[in-house]
Amino acid sequence: MTPVELSRTVLSAVRRAVDVGELSVGVPERVVVAPPRPGGCGDYATNIALQLARPAGQPAPLVAQVLRGHLLGLDGIDDVTVTGPGFLNISLRDGDAEAALVRLVEDIRGSGERYGFAPRPAGTVVELRCPREVRAVVVADAVARLLGSQGSEGRVSCASPLPADWQRILGVHVDAAGDALPGVDIRPVPAPADPLPLARDAARWALLSPAGHDRPRIGDEHLVQRESNPLFRVRYAHARTRALGRNAADLGFCAEAGPVDVAPSDLVALLADHPRVLARAADHRAPDVLARHLVSVADAVLPFLATVLPRGEEKPSAAHRARLALAEAAGTVLAGGLSLLGIDAPEHL
Repeated sequence: MTPVELSRTVLSAVRRAVDVGELSVGVPERVVVAPPRPGGCGDYATNIALQLARPAGQPAPLVAQVLRGHLLGLDGIDDVTVTGPGFLNISLRDGDAEAALVRLVEDIRGSGERYGFAPRPAGTVVELRCPREVRAVVVADAVARLLGSQGSEGRVSCASPLPADWQRILGVHVDAAGDALPGVDIRPVPAPADPLPLARDAARWALLSPAGHDRPRIGDEHLVQRESNPLFRVRYAHARTRALGRNAADLGFCAEAGPVDVAPSDLVALLADHPRVLARAADHRAPDVLARHLVSVADAVLPFLATVLPRGEEKPSAAHRARLALAEAAGTVLAGGLSLLGIDAPEHL
């Protein structure tokens, strides 16, 4: 059961609880499931009971127990535990986690760089108002891209025209202000120096990777081609996944989703969590959430890449094809995330 399938299963449980009168609440459009945080248990967790508690007029733990009753015994679900203030922690049946990994990789490979995008447009248009300051404009541009990934449309507006270099070097576009649109003010801590000498990719990373309330660092450290540079690690990890595909082709095999004998659990959890990260980054107007996630994916996949190709006299096997598929899925997530930040993901580095 993939996270998407589990999300639909939990949503169906909510709908059944409403239909039989156990909950009196509007059924949400979607339910977010993610790997459990410290204090949780099982394979996935969701806070849907906390979200429904107030409109249902019931304590969150009671809502969680109601939903637990509708989840227990379903195909693929081994156990459901309520923890903390009302989190549902879901354990998948033995063997289903392996099948879930296969479907996760297939989902990413099938969706490509649109993995984690909303399935259909929401039809919402949001005006992102920002001052004539370079970081504010770049953050607003990234937020517009994130909103687009979640089915909404973000339109960046500024009180005065932008310098031509901002649009040419940083790749930002600003619309005329639309007073009739619902608006959001984008006002991060301003950049302490001109980022344009860093060029587009490093400049955007320098402006987007810190949280909006943090002061960005504008320096040559963003250009350093070493592991100390998070942007380099993300782009290098992506390039390495692409190189593995080329190397595998030279050896006569290609990627094929399947059970992965050495799959790092942290990498799998991060890939499964990617849709939730995109939704959170869009909802909170926070591109830094996505930037930190990409660094975590890169740091998790890099050690795994050394295990992908056959060694010595070893012949390519189903295990190697499955490892390559997982590596390429991670590369796809990195490329898609960088694209939403307006940063290039090179095939060679």
